[in-house]
Amino acid sequence: MKPANLSVSPRNSRLLVAASLLLFSGPSVWAQQAASGPRIVGTVQAINGNSITVISDAGAPTTVAVEDATRLLQVEPGKTDLKEATPLSLSDLQPGDRVLVRGIMAEDGKTLRAASLIAMKKAAISERQSKERAEWQRGVGGLVKSVDAATATVVLTTGGLSANREVVVHLAKDAALRRYAPESTRFDAAKPAPFSAIQAGDQLRARGTRSADGASFEAVEVVSGSFRNISGTIASVDAAANTLVVQDLSLKAAVTLKVTSESQMRRLPGPFAERLAARLKGQSAGDAPAPGSSPPQQAGAPPAGPGGPSGGANRGGDFQQLIARMPAATLSDLQKGDAVMVVATAGNGTDPVTVITLLGGVDAILRASPKGGPDMILSPWSLGGGEPSAN
Repeated sequence: MKPANLSVSPRNSRLLVAASLLLFSGPSVWAQQAASGPRIVGTVQAINGNSITVISDAGAPTTVAVEDATRLLQVEPGKTDLKEATPLSLSDLQPGDRVLVRGIMAEDGKTLRAASLIAMKKAAISERQSKERAEWQRGVGGLVKSVDAATATVVLTTGGLSANREVVVHLAKDAALRRYAPESTRFDAAKPAPFSAIQAGDQLRARGTRSADGASFEAVEVVSGSFRNISGTIASVDAAANTLVVQDLSLKAAVTLKVTSESQMRRLPGPFAERLAARLKGQSAGDAPAPGSSPPQQAGAPPAGPGGPSGGANRGGDFQQLIARMPAATLSDLQKGDAVMVVATAGNGTDPVTVITLLGGVDAILRASPKGGPDMILSPWSLGGGEPSAN
């Protein structure tokens, strides 16, 4: 995802490129040379006088020379028309800002003489990401039950505390569709994909507008993928190798899982797991969490926020929102014999699959519903970095 909190979605990088093409519509020789010359899209690392070090999205540093003739502009994330751009002073540029630079190489072959520099400010990107993060949190996610290409609709089965429910997702005319690669756990690595790529059994999440009754959803952006859902008991843990082996109850086979710094791991407190198990068994336990209620606050657990279990957008309760507020766990917290539910990458059939989300302390839940665990209760995405990403 690039340096922490400095990432920008591929969509915004494309907006920078589009803005650059508009900028070089003039007839000057300088503009023509610069338009056909090198281009850099990246993040400002350092500024020294009129010299800027830009780290490209590929990770390569480039020295950019800003000259008197360089045109400096600032655009807001999401904007593509340079009529909405504003002039930018070099003194206003800061490390962490995203830039697109066009120009010609200096004689030394190492320095790019900038004809134009279009910037998206770090603060503006962060603000947009926060807004989109909130929109994803208020969005909808679940398992794809069916797909109708003729009407561009997807029926999702979503997990709730009282019962699973179906939501019909309608794709807006210009909805953006992306899909995770088999070994990907990052939203910003998801690639544009056609509607036909969405299949029954996929995990899908969308942001947009929910209907008043919650039965339908107008999506402006969709991300989908094929993930593995694993429920079982831990056979062994290798903390040094960051792996664990789980005996999958469904496959009745051992599965090796790799834990990375991006894997999300949570552990349910025993009493809360028992109450969830009661719900899954269809019991009307008096102490079961009511739909829309928050779990008991645990030490170190963040309070419920907008769109969470106590938020109005979370009609019927949402396991995923509840679990996101459970205490974090590490490999050292897991022991042989512990029951876990896992969402993992699809894998390539040879290497260990990567843990996206792991939930421990689920013994009671698996006893209540040994086959209905992670696909309905866990989500393959987190909400860091501005969009859903399993990070």
